[in-house]
Amino acid sequence: MNDPKKKPPASSEQVKEIVPALFELTQRVVFGEVWERPGLSKRDRSLITVAALVALAREDQLKGHIWRALDNGVTRDELSEVFTHLAFYAGWPNGIIAAKVAKAVYEERG
Repeated sequence: MNDPKKKPPASSEQVKEIVPALFELTQRVVFGEVWERPGLSKRDRSLITVAALVALAREDQLKGHIWRALDNGVTRDELSEVFTHLAFYAGWPNGIIAAKVAKAVYEERG
């Protein structure tokens, strides 16, 4: 998957046949209403979301949001700083796990 425009399927998309209402709500509310609010840029929302997912050790969702963060202008160096910073506040293993997930995303993106 060397095309940065081609994204891996979102976690909710992977289960939309099982929970169609949850998928629809995710698309409409989370990525429609919440992500489109004017109070923060998409770049800032991406940084916040990645940080929250690292702190909560949510690997499945982190992959898609790292991808989204890169698309929203967050750099690899900035993500590295986020993971390093959070290792001290959210736990060393969470920082390492995030780095591994990011490495996989970078390899997929080429």
